[in-house]
Amino acid sequence: MRIQIDATPLLLRSAGVKNYLYYWLRALEEEAGEDEILAFPYLEEFGALTHEGSVIAPAGTWPRLGLLYFVNVPGNRAIDWIAARGDVFHASNQVRNPPRNVPLTATIHDMTCWLMPELHTPANVRADQNFAEKVLTRAAGLIAVSENTRRDAIRLLGLDPEKVWTIHSGVAESFFQVSETDVRRAAERYRLERPYVLFVGTIEPRKNLDTLIDAYAGLPESVRREVELVVAGPAGWAAERTRRRLEAGAPGVRYLGYVPEEDLPGLTAGAAVFAYVSLYEGFGFPVAQAMACGVPVVVSNVSSLPEIAGEGGLAVDPRSPAEIAAALDRLLADAGLREKLGARGREIARRYRWSECARRSLEFFHAVAD
Repeated sequence: MRIQIDATPLLLRSAGVKNYLYYWLRALEEEAGEDEILAFPYLEEFGALTHEGSVIAPAGTWPRLGLLYFVNVPGNRAIDWIAARGDVFHASNQVRNPPRNVPLTATIHDMTCWLMPELHTPANVRADQNFAEKVLTRAAGLIAVSENTRRDAIRLLGLDPEKVWTIHSGVAESFFQVSETDVRRAAERYRLERPYVLFVGTIEPRKNLDTLIDAYAGLPESVRREVELVVAGPAGWAAERTRRRLEAGAPGVRYLGYVPEEDLPGLTAGAAVFAYVSLYEGFGFPVAQAMACGVPVVVSNVSSLPEIAGEGGLAVDPRSPAEIAAALDRLLADAGLREKLGARGREIARRYRWSECARRSLEFFHAVAD
């Protein structure tokens, strides 16, 4: 069976979707057996993961983006000729004219453009609505990255429940295999000399970072003298206010900016607590990564985050700085609880191996083709 996957987000600046595609494609290739994995637009090999740009050189990126632009011209059915190479075409929202001559599939990453459109740019909302109309509602099968995302998509789009499979995303093996050297190297590189609460993610309204900063400011002064709040991630849309606040240098708050992928395991494993109080997540890669490192997490009690974190952390109301602060204070004061939740989280994270995600995805593709 030949499975063709639209991998064009790997050529663009992207966060979660790019992370998903990068590791998923590699895991699919390793697990494929007699199946063949084809990456559109003709991406046979790609380099290290970076969220800030393409995973291949500019000389290869621009012609492929040109091909994407060409197949997206209204009325152009060139994508049908390209899709004929495979038995299934798995689309992303970069392809505006999906093929009609092979079974169509896609991954549903989250439903925030329907539930919280104010947390996205108008262009993102339009793109997701177009993707739903042209792909999700006519697909032969769909993957949802969490059960919560699956339920939201079925309810909001009127999808056939039998066509939507829940297949959790994965965690890179590097987060399960962090050494003391990795932790020490990250601490030295980013000048981390005190224990820290860590947040990793794009700086944008949905991540609710201002509330986390308020919660940290509400911790007892004695705690803030001992423990920093470290924020890692690039600036996204509508981030000016939050970024100015981070760069103002509030006592105890450190902003690292974008952290390369290779530094994240050591930085994450070195945290005393990982805090992620997003207003909505389809899966929540940073949470699963922290759990794989054995770090206890404080997460929102909404969307997929309680499902993903399970008993590996404490769930809080993301709109309550006082409740977030209380959870942080409780964990920071109790080493035994941190150890217990960290061990449980690591056990849970083992369910989120990319090999398992790929194995289930291949079952999904065969079911769709049959």
